[in-house]
Amino acid sequence: MRIIHISKYDHNTMQLAKPIFDHHRRVLLAAHHVIHPKYLEKLLQIGVRQLIVEDFETRGITLEEMIDVPTWMDVVAVVEEFFNSPKKGVSFPIKNLLAAVGRLLMEIRNHPVLLPVPEQTLPDPLRPYAHAVNVALLALQVARNLGYNEIMMRDVAVGCLLHNIGSVIVKDPAEYPEVGFNLIRSIREFSLLSAHVIFQHREKMDGTGYPRRLSGDTFHEYAQICGICSLYEELISDKDMPPHMAMEHIMTLSDTAYRMDIVRAFVNSVPSYPPGTKIGMQDGQEAIVIKITEHMQRPVIRYLSSGEEVSLADNPTLIIAKSL
Repeated sequence: MRIIHISKYDHNTMQLAKPIFDHHRRVLLAAHHVIHPKYLEKLLQIGVRQLIVEDFETRGITLEEMIDVPTWMDVVAVVEEFFNSPKKGVSFPIKNLLAAVGRLLMEIRNHPVLLPVPEQTLPDPLRPYAHAVNVALLALQVARNLGYNEIMMRDVAVGCLLHNIGSVIVKDPAEYPEVGFNLIRSIREFSLLSAHVIFQHREKMDGTGYPRRLSGDTFHEYAQICGICSLYEELISDKDMPPHMAMEHIMTLSDTAYRMDIVRAFVNSVPSYPPGTKIGMQDGQEAIVIKITEHMQRPVIRYLSSGEEVSLADNPTLIIAKSL
């Protein structure tokens, strides 16, 4: 399996490895289907820009590192329900959200690596909620790397799932943090720290962020985690930046926008080359990443010419030069 842009799909050599959903979260196309070229245009029209496929080159790559799609979709549905509550004039489904956080925590406990499902595999109306879930998944892994306990991780996850909740009240993104903070701060089931994740996630350590231009230690580390993970998701989804380039950008922000230890924890928690990524090695050979084991930035690869599988963690002289 691998993740590709929809423009790279070849119906002669590829088939779906994971299902495609409509904006009601119903299955449009099930796994193992071949997509007719005319149907690709319809998928683009509803906003689907990435596919999870399998072909000959990706044989044996299971993407077992990726969160279970039904679980992911269930949490996306809960976040959508929460965000739509003010529009419908109904109470926030607080218990449902906390239960969803519990499911994410269980996934984190059971998987040393947990890749989010790309939000671009969904139609446009669902992407804001998928973004929130993916930010939470990334943030929980950073929190784990930092040694957070379960209560701390829960507070981080709630804040990340709701970091853009202000969007349901106002249209200006610059107003999302403060409006969202005021919307959530009075919910007694949520920690005030979760509300501050919402309030502060757009701040920067150097004082160039918003809405309050916080700097230094006044920028809470939970919010820094959310800010890094949200920025990373925006880079790979909205700007179509390859993960390794997004990672390099995050690293340039160390000790200016975000604390060095938090950036380091992010780098140690999120792979730059997910399984299925085709890469060019420094020696000129082409390979494909087949799995992530103990080192996020040193995956196991398979050379395309010979089929030989090599762990880069065990071979420090082998260097990835580029993604293909």
